[in-house]
Amino acid sequence: MLKQRWGLALSTLIGLGAASALGTWQLDRAAQKIALQSALELRGQQAPLSNADLPAADESPAEALMYRRATLAGRWDADPGHTVFLDNRPMDGRAGFLVVTPFQLRDRSEAVLVQRGWVPRDAAQRDRLPTLVLPQGDVRIEGQLISAPSRAFELGTPVRSGPIRQNVDLSAFQDEIGLRLLPLVLQESNSPASPSPSADGLLRHWPAPAVDVHKHYGYAFQWFALGALILGLYVWFQVLAPLRRDRRRRDSPDTDAA
Repeated sequence: MLKQRWGLALSTLIGLGAASALGTWQLDRAAQKIALQSALELRGQQAPLSNADLPAADESPAEALMYRRATLAGRWDADPGHTVFLDNRPMDGRAGFLVVTPFQLRDRSEAVLVQRGWVPRDAAQRDRLPTLVLPQGDVRIEGQLISAPSRAFELGTPVRSGPIRQNVDLSAFQDEIGLRLLPLVLQESNSPASPSPSADGLLRHWPAPAVDVHKHYGYAFQWFALGALILGLYVWFQVLAPLRRDRRRRDSPDTDAA
């Protein structure tokens, strides 16, 4: 009996320690996400980057470049086969495409892939593509730098060619179009320097980067609650319940008669 009690106490301590450690880890993850959110907000307030500030095509982009604002000069790639419509990308509750087009940087040999905006899909004819305005000549565009366009889940063999695709891989796409692409993407924004939605037919209601701190607080609460439950059950069954049994036994009439 004594060995069983010691084993139960040890198991309780292990469970309580594990729940406490996991709860603390979730709180630490929340603190990291808060710091990341602060860093992203600070990057958004910094001066926009220019063509010369971007890394070369064969370089890995620094993490500090992500979500920085940028104002880039150059020309749009006018080849219609180089504009890709990424399918299954809803916006404002509507089904549609993300439109991505290469942008040849001025005074540089590389191009950057630009996530230009969103267009609705023709519900009656799914393969029908909208006619979009693409400014010609030297232009300036503004936006924020991201690692790649958002990815959609693919069933079966991925489509690697054609105007409509689920996803686009930068490395494979640059080999396909014959242009050196930077290892990042510009998510174009509405501004005086870039076409408005009424001019090019594109929507740019981009969501803010998801940091999602609250889920870590929720997980931490669950782990701490589990630890409290483990401790409560141990105290009840190993301390309080035996005391109550002993008290009832002492107060029972049979005990007094004996």
